[in-house]
Amino acid sequence: MSRRVLIVEDDDETREFLAKGFTEEGFAVESAADGREGLFHATDGGFDAVVLDRMLPGLDGLSLIKSIRAAGLKTPVIMLTAMSAVDERVKGLRAGADDYLVKPFSFQELLARIEALLRRPKDTQEAATLSCRDLEMDLLRRRVTRGGRDITLTPREFQILEFFLRRKNRVVTRTMLLEGVWDYHFDPNTNIVDVHISKLRRQIDEGADTPLIETVRGAGYMISDG
Repeated sequence: MSRRVLIVEDDDETREFLAKGFTEEGFAVESAADGREGLFHATDGGFDAVVLDRMLPGLDGLSLIKSIRAAGLKTPVIMLTAMSAVDERVKGLRAGADDYLVKPFSFQELLARIEALLRRPKDTQEAATLSCRDLEMDLLRRRVTRGGRDITLTPREFQILEFFLRRKNRVVTRTMLLEGVWDYHFDPNTNIVDVHISKLRRQIDEGADTPLIETVRGAGYMISDG
């Protein structure tokens, strides 16, 4: 099976150069031209590695990597940047990047760094499935079932449910959801969280005896083992 790499780069020439290089090396490549599109792909697909530009429209590279890590994903990420200052590299690594490469760069060096990251042993703590009571989420097959019933979720609903399951038995606030799922680092006075959770509840509670996502009055929401 081909290794999958996601390239998030707004410069068309650089993005095409990288895609061509990785394809020739046997990788299956997907790409995005801005940060928000990159976050959608990164949290919706099982990539082996992400190559991420530091300066991106829509959502900058640091915010994107923080959102990836907040979602519980441990996909290796290497950041590309024209910023060569040490403090900029430190910011990238502290945000959750695994490696950092300054532009202009050699593709062969980038490839070697990616291959080195892929040789690292997988974190045995990271499960391929998440569960709560009679609900199961298969992260590799992107499949959700409850009581044996298949549940069809949108990518956003899947992301929200995964966010809850990774924080099972803990209160999840609206702010946590806004930052971890939508990357809003402020309260935009929107009911987007409530709307999506209402839709998610309808999907996962259909035909069930008890609701799975509880409202914790004055605090937020929680998904628990009961």
